[in-house]
Amino acid sequence: MSKFSLYTCSACGKEHADWPALAFSSPFHYNCLTEEDKRSLAQIDTDFCVITYPDQTDRFIRCVLIMPVNDHCESLHYGLWVSLSEKSFEDYKRNYGNSDHETSYFGWLSNGLPGCDFVSVPMTVYTQKNGSRPLIVPHKDFAHPLVTDYYGGITKKEAEHRISMMLNEVDKCETGRLKKVLSTVMKFLRSRATDK
Repeated sequence: MSKFSLYTCSACGKEHADWPALAFSSPFHYNCLTEEDKRSLAQIDTDFCVITYPDQTDRFIRCVLIMPVNDHCESLHYGLWVSLSEKSFEDYKRNYGNSDHETSYFGWLSNGLPGCDFVSVPMTVYTQKNGSRPLIVPHKDFAHPLVTDYYGGITKKEAEHRISMMLNEVDKCETGRLKKVLSTVMKFLRSRATDK
């Protein structure tokens, strides 16, 4: 895949294309909100998301899943959101940035991966002492393609296919946003022209 920068692998000495992490900027639940609900019910930044409904509060943190690639020196990294209980969320938030805090939590995957139906997969969340985002590991006994792929690994071809799918999704979103912005600007310009 020539879209990515090249690097020389320290393990095999061969040159490879550097893969991007497949990251989601928000959890699925946030994406389902209307723009008004995003403003009134949700708080989100790069690592935390809280959605406060009248009858419940959903809490999410940003994590990393490392997918093994069997026939390649590099793994495929995902930036995913996981929902936590109030107790786990508050513990993580209280210790956020504490390089000595190391623990694990139970959580639910909160992003739909391209090519898979959205199903909330149970995860174990492991905080890291170095202050990096927590690592997540799917529960082995849960029947889902993500779990099978995580424990069995995927091929380089499959990893590159997933990267291409994700990049295509990003391109579609960016094109859609750009069209929406251009439409708004055109309406504004037309209204200004008729005001004169």
